[in-house]
Amino acid sequence: MDDIRFKQAQELIMEAGNVKKRKEVLKEPREGIIDSKLLGNIMTEMIELEEYVYTSRPTHYLKKDEAHWFCEGVINVRAQLDDILADFGVLEKINLEDEISELTDNYLIITTKSNFKKVLSKFNVDPQKIVVAGVPLTLDDMKILNPHLPEQALGSIEKKIGHVQNDIERKKEQFGLENTLVVAENDKAGKILIERAQDLYNAKSISLDGLKDLTPPEFLKIMKNI
Repeated sequence: MDDIRFKQAQELIMEAGNVKKRKEVLKEPREGIIDSKLLGNIMTEMIELEEYVYTSRPTHYLKKDEAHWFCEGVINVRAQLDDILADFGVLEKINLEDEISELTDNYLIITTKSNFKKVLSKFNVDPQKIVVAGVPLTLDDMKILNPHLPEQALGSIEKKIGHVQNDIERKKEQFGLENTLVVAENDKAGKILIERAQDLYNAKSISLDGLKDLTPPEFLKIMKNI
């Protein structure tokens, strides 16, 4: 049975290898060294993925959390397959920053702090497509965030909110961006921003405990799954 499953996993790997991005050009293989450890990891992960074929019978239907796990595994295998093909010159290795730039190119990104904008910019996200919302997107949300806010401060805060909203609309129009993404920390301000951006702009969101500690590979993995 193990031999049969191993063969099935091999066939799944071959099928995955045939799915290519439109922009990819396959080149003639050159001499190289097989990364046997990486290939072993791929085989192991494919066998784990193949288990879903059996556990999901007879309909092969996956619930959302199951589909998320399954697709994340497939994406991970695909990336590793591309690494092996790149070792033999069949594919060009994609620079992490170039891939991040491509994945974020169609998004207007809203975040809560200038420091977070700097982090994203270092990952090669276009800074012109990032809006720092130092205040919530509505005055009511500001009152939730700070219920003891003096009445006399509301006017200036409302102006700041208006500037942020105008900045969002201007950049979306300027760059032709239909998609909006909120990148925020998992705190009260971040949660309020995410909820309101979902209401106003149908935004997707990334919420993390420590955004300043985010690395390019981690961000790339998240972007591939949103």
